[in-house]
Amino acid sequence: MKKTSLSGSGNTAALSVRRPGARGIEPFLFNTFNTIFMILLVIVTLYPFLNTIVVSFNAGNDTIRGGLYLWPRDFTMQNYKAVFASGTIYNAFMVSVARTVLSTVLNIFLTTMLAYTLSRRDYIFRKLITTIFVLTMYFNAGLIPGYFLMKDLHLINSFWVYVLPSLVSAFNLIVIRTYIYTIPESLIESAKIDGAGDFRIFWKIIFPLCKPVLATIALFVAVGAWNSWFDAFLYTSSRQELSTLQYELMKLLSSSMNANSNPSVANGVGVEHSTQVTPISIRAAVTIVASVPILLVYPFMQKYFVVGLNVGSVKE
Repeated sequence: MKKTSLSGSGNTAALSVRRPGARGIEPFLFNTFNTIFMILLVIVTLYPFLNTIVVSFNAGNDTIRGGLYLWPRDFTMQNYKAVFASGTIYNAFMVSVARTVLSTVLNIFLTTMLAYTLSRRDYIFRKLITTIFVLTMYFNAGLIPGYFLMKDLHLINSFWVYVLPSLVSAFNLIVIRTYIYTIPESLIESAKIDGAGDFRIFWKIIFPLCKPVLATIALFVAVGAWNSWFDAFLYTSSRQELSTLQYELMKLLSSSMNANSNPSVANGVGVEHSTQVTPISIRAAVTIVASVPILLVYPFMQKYFVVGLNVGSVKE
C-alpha cells in the first residue's frame, strides 16, 4: 500500500513538474504569432504611405514605368513645385488651419458643456434632449435644405460656414456624456457644499478630468475639419480667399487628371517640366501635402486615444 501510494504521489509530482513546461510553451507560441502578425500588419499599413512618398519624389515619366518601392529612382521636387506653384495654396493653408483650430476648440468646449448638462440626473429634460440629438445621427434633411438653411442664416460665402454647423456633434456628445458618468458624484457634491456653481464645477473639475476623452474627440474633429472640402465647394466657391487647402488640392488634382494633351498641371507648371510631372505623381504629392500636417498632431494625442475612446464608449 505504501509503495502504491509513493508511486502515485511520484506520478502526481511528475505531472506537476511537466505542466509548467506545457503551459510555458503556449505564451511563447502566442507571443511569436502575435509579433509576426503585428509586423505584417505594420508592413501592410505603412508600405502604401511610404510608396506614396516615393512616388511624390520621383519623376513622373519614370513613375509610369513602375517598379518603385521604397526609394525614388529619379529624384525630383517638380511634383511639389507643381503643387505649390499656385499662390492660392498658401492662403488656403492658413484658412484650413484657422478652420481646424476654431472648429476643434469650440466643438470640444460646447459639446463638453452640453454633455455635462445632460449627464446631470436632476435635469428633467436630459432624456428628451438626448433623444433629439440621437435622432440627428439617423435622419438628415438633405443637401438642398441644408444649403437653403445656410443661405437663410447668411453664412454663404462666409468663413463661419466652416465653423458654426459643426459646433456640436451628436456622436461626440454621447461619448463625452458617457465618460462623465465615470466621474464620482462625490466630487461634484463636495464642490457644491463648498459653494461652487455649475459653471465652476464644469471648468475646474469636469473639464480637466475629461482630458483623455477630449483629446480623442479633438483628434476626430480636427481630422474631419482638415479633410473637408465639399463645404468649401458648396458654400464658398465664389470667394477664392475663403478656399481651403483640401479644395485647392482637389481642383489641382482634377485639372491634372483631366489634362489630355498636356498631362502636366496647367496651374503653374511649364512645358519643360511636362515629362517630370504626371497625374500619378501629382496625386502622390497632393496626398502627402494634405496628410502630413494632421499626422503631426497625432503623436501628441496618442497616449489619450485608446483610454479615452474605450472608457467613453463602453462605460454607462
